Amino acid sequence: MAQVLIIGATGGIGAALVAAHRVRGDDVTGLSRADGLDLTDAASIDRCLTGLGPFDRVVIATGILAPPGGAPDKALGQIDAAAMAQVMATNAIGPALLLARLPRLLPRDRAVVLGVLSARVGSIGDNRLGGWHAYRASKAALNMIIRGAAIEWARSHPRACLVALHPGTVATAFSAAYVGRHPATPPDQAAAHLMAVMDGLTPADTGTFRDWQGAGVPW
Repeated sequence: MAQVLIIGATGGIGAALVAAHRVRGDDVTGLSRADGLDLTDAASIDRCLTGLGPFDRVVIATGILAPPGGAPDKALGQIDAAAMAQVMATNAIGPALLLARLPRLLPRDRAVVLGVLSARVGSIGDNRLGGWHAYRASKAALNMIIRGAAIEWARSHPRACLVALHPGTVATAFSAAYVGRHPATPPDQAAAHLMAVMDGLTPADTGTFRDWQGAGVPW
C-alpha cells in the first residue's frame, strides 16, 4: 500500500486520481481549496502540509485556464495584466511554492514519484497556433520550475522522480467550454493513464515532460 498525496483533490482529474488510488488500496490524502489550501499564499501551504507524510507519490493536479469569470486570451490584444498575473500565480508560482516544501515529506530510502499536471500547450517547441498567451506562458514557466526542481531534488533525494505530465484533453468542468468537437477523455480514464505512466517511472526519468501515454513532449 502506497502513501499518496493528491493536491487539487476536488478537481476533475484530481478527484479521479484520488478514487483510482483508493480502489487499488493506496492510502490517499487529498488537499484542495476545501481544506483551506491557497496556492498563492505560502503560509496557507505551510499550514496544510504540516504533519503530513512521508509519501511515496505526490500529484499536483491544480491549475486554471483563466481567472473566474474570464476567458483565455486568444490574441495579444486581449491580454489583461491582472488576469495574466493571476494565471501565473496559480499555475506556476503556486506549484513552485509546493515544490520548495515537498521534499521534507518524501522518504530518502526508497523510490518516490511526483507528477505535476502541465499541458502540451506549454511546450514552446510544439506551439504552432499561438494564442492562449497567459495559459501557455504559465505552463511553460511551470515546466522550467519542474526541470530546475528535479535537478535540485536529485542532490538530496536521488531516488525521487519529478516529472511534468500532460493528461490530454479531459472532459471536466475545467475544459468544458473549450473542447468543442475535439474528443475528450473521461476523468477516470485519464487518471488510469496517468497512473500507468507514473507506475513505470524510475529516478532516471526525473526532470522529463511526458504525455498520458508516457511519450516525451518537447519543451
